[in-house]
Amino acid sequence: MPAPEVLLEDDAAVYDYYLRHQQNRWKALASYAVLARRYRPRVSFAEGAKAGLRALVRSGRPVIYAINHLSTSDPYTVAATAWRSPLRGKIGRVRVLAKDELFLDPEQRRKVDMMGGIPVFRGKDHGIRAVNAAGQRMMDVCAQRLATGDHLAIFPEGTCNDVDPTAVQSIGSGIGHIAFRAAKLDAPPALVALGMSYGPRADPKVEPSGAEVVSASVYFRAPVAELPQRPGDIARFVKEELQHAVDGAVARY
Repeated sequence: MPAPEVLLEDDAAVYDYYLRHQQNRWKALASYAVLARRYRPRVSFAEGAKAGLRALVRSGRPVIYAINHLSTSDPYTVAATAWRSPLRGKIGRVRVLAKDELFLDPEQRRKVDMMGGIPVFRGKDHGIRAVNAAGQRMMDVCAQRLATGDHLAIFPEGTCNDVDPTAVQSIGSGIGHIAFRAAKLDAPPALVALGMSYGPRADPKVEPSGAEVVSASVYFRAPVAELPQRPGDIARFVKEELQHAVDGAVARY
């Protein structure tokens, strides 16, 4: 089916499209390799995390990756990290939640689609009531993609942290609802938290420069196989895990 414009008033068609969209895996692999050379993240792992992640990828079980959000460059750092980690084998089968404005420019959309993007219409941009139905549909699509064996990467803080890059900010219940709905489809996802650090920041409100995002510290927590059952409890657990991951990234910067 042709790709619809990513517009809130056409959210049903948008999510019908992204329920089935599949990027070209070979192009994705080539792009991720280029990003790995350009961004050169320094990837480290908690005890047992690397072996656990390898086993998880081989198992075919769906996985949700929770990642802290520091900069508009974060998706490229994460892509580079995937190439330099056991996630390389899943490139082309990882969906990434991305704000809808990234899909408006055709060239930018091409890049986001290549990286497996699924658009999110945020309440802060359109109003909470206006995005409610689209948000429900987005969570259903994410759960269904997990049930087909895809992995899902989420920046659960929802926006760049311009307060304190060492402290995870508020997390909504969306990630919990996605995991809950996937479990209802007999595809309970595992959780892996990734923490990123671009180093100490004199002013967190100022975006890291292009040079500063190179060689970021990225830290993998060990996979968590069993999550709490209720969406709110899942979200709280994710925040705890993600803070531990951020602590690890900061310590290894």
